[in-house]
Amino acid sequence: MSAAGTAVAASGSAKPTVLAAASLTKVFPEIQPNAKYTFGGSGELETDIEQGAPADVFAAASPTQPQELYAKGLVTKPVEFATNTLVMIVPKSNPAGIKSVADITKPGVKIVICNETVPCGDYARNAFTNLGITKPAMKNVVSQTTDVTQTVAQVATGQADVGFVYITDAKAAGSKVKVVKLPAKAKPGAEDYIAVVKSGKNQAAAQAFVRRVLSKAGQAKLRAAGFGKR
Repeated sequence: MSAAGTAVAASGSAKPTVLAAASLTKVFPEIQPNAKYTFGGSGELETDIEQGAPADVFAAASPTQPQELYAKGLVTKPVEFATNTLVMIVPKSNPAGIKSVADITKPGVKIVICNETVPCGDYARNAFTNLGITKPAMKNVVSQTTDVTQTVAQVATGQADVGFVYITDAKAAGSKVKVVKLPAKAKPGAEDYIAVVKSGKNQAAAQAFVRRVLSKAGQAKLRAAGFGKR
């Protein structure tokens, strides 16, 4: 498994092995405790599956990685299971005085984003493009992380003045960070997709896991965590 991933296992039988985006770290175990989880950047998890790592289910913070695996015949047809929203977060004390996206292009502002192989990094770059601020914004990027959890951590600890993460991650961070919403022009919407890995050894458990995520109860857990409706 990717070194960046965080493995979480629960007790019980017929555990599906689930590789999922870091933004799902808290909510998936609430939906199904009886599963073996590895959380990390969707791009790295995609590579793990391509290289034959044990996996029954793949859940990504974007349609891109599941669709690429589907095109290669490695997973079943991906299904959207939730939506999310990209936001800016700043440290609780907000030392740089960030109040809007216009402030992040000022000289000296330290920005952290996910790297381009991770959905949160792709969404951030698209937001820069949509807002016409790619050059000055990228000039202020001081760190690129392997997943959204690391981005949150760097902002919360004051290593950066602003970071681009999902609203769900900002909510999970609680009072450690403050949220600054992006304008509609940034097109901050995000989509989460899930698929069964064809080489998985627990096909029945994998299908049951997907059904649970898509169920009324599973969707309620996602809503409570801040995810939007699929």
